[in-house]
Parts: sequence; C-alpha cells; structure tokens
Amino acid sequence: MLRTLKNDIDVVLEQDPAARNRLEVMINYSGVHAIWSHRIAHWLWKKRVYFIARFISQVSRFFTGIEIHPGAKIGQRLFIDHGMGVVIGETCEIGDNVTIYQGVTLGGTGKEKGKRHPTVEDNVLIATGAKVLGSMRIGQNSRIGAGSVVLKEVPPNSTVVGIPGRVVIQDGVKVGHELDHANLPDPIAEKFRDLEEELLALKKELRELKREKHTL
Repeated sequence: MLRTLKNDIDVVLEQDPAARNRLEVMINYSGVHAIWSHRIAHWLWKKRVYFIARFISQVSRFFTGIEIHPGAKIGQRLFIDHGMGVVIGETCEIGDNVTIYQGVTLGGTGKEKGKRHPTVEDNVLIATGAKVLGSMRIGQNSRIGAGSVVLKEVPPNSTVVGIPGRVVIQDGVKVGHELDHANLPDPIAEKFRDLEEELLALKKELRELKREKHTL
C-alpha cells in the first residue's frame, strides 16, 4: 500500500512540470486526493461495505470534482491532471501508467447490466474532454485526442480523434491526420470542404458546357 501511494505521488512529479515536491503534491493535487479516496472506497466495496464506499466516493467528488465509482478497478501510477469533471464508471478497468485530463468520461451507453464501461490498458493517454462510452477495450500505448467520442474498440498503439472517434495512427503508421492537441482535424469541416470543392468543379464543368453550346 505504501508503495502504491508513493507511485501515485511520483507519477505527478514525473509528468507535471509545475509539481515541485512530494509535500506539495500530497496537499494540493486533487487528482491524487481522488485516487487515494478511491483506493479506500474500492477496498470497502470489495468487502461489500457498499454504503460507506459510496459515501466516501461522493465526499471525494464534492471536494475534488472527480467522480470515481468505488467499483472501478484502477492500476498503478494513474495521473489525473486538472481533473475537474472526470467521471469513471463502476465497471471501468484502468491499467498502469494511464494519464487522464480534465473533463474525461469513462462511461456507459445506457441501462445495460454487467460490464458496461471501458477497459483502458497500460500506458494510455486520454486528452481533455474525451468521452469513452461502452464496454470496449482501449489498447495499450494508445492516445485519445481532446474532445473525441470513442464508441468502438481501439487497437493497441493507436491514436484516435474526432466524433465519432476514428483511428488516425496505428503502430506508427499514419492512417489519417497526426494527433496535434492544438490543431485537431475536424471531420465535419473536412466533409464540407470536399462538397464545396465538388460543387466548384461542377460549376466549372457547367460553364464549359454552356460555352461549347454557344460556339456550336
């Protein structure tokens, strides 16, 4: 347990350049507080002390703005950065060395029973505002772009962007657009640009046909 708590602090020091020392992380980082509260609540949940486990999770949500259901399984070295609005569902499973940014939802898609939340494998990064919904697997070493909505399984070593989420890089090979948090591709805008280009081409063709008709 002590090693786990130390890992929760060390991952913040490694990934957040604003973190200066362990004491600062222990006192001032809401992501760490939410994870520690969850580890207690999850232990109680496994002991079937459901009411107290849920109570701890709700108190943690009130103070941190991060909602983690006590039934969720979380591995080592989870880093929740600027975690306000993060939601992690009951049957969610998170591996080791996962990074989650503000506003991420790991949720379900309805009132189905059983496994209804995502499984996030090791070394995954989920960027700001992304929504991963349903019982699917996010493969290890994958990255989910900011604002993406993921509804289907993501293979390992992939980069996903867009609404709905689509793989743009897999195993280092560019499938679409490379992930750039400051300049994410917009599939809807791209479709409008394609239609506009097609319309201009048709207008040009129509003008040429009219010109040919007048010359006959």
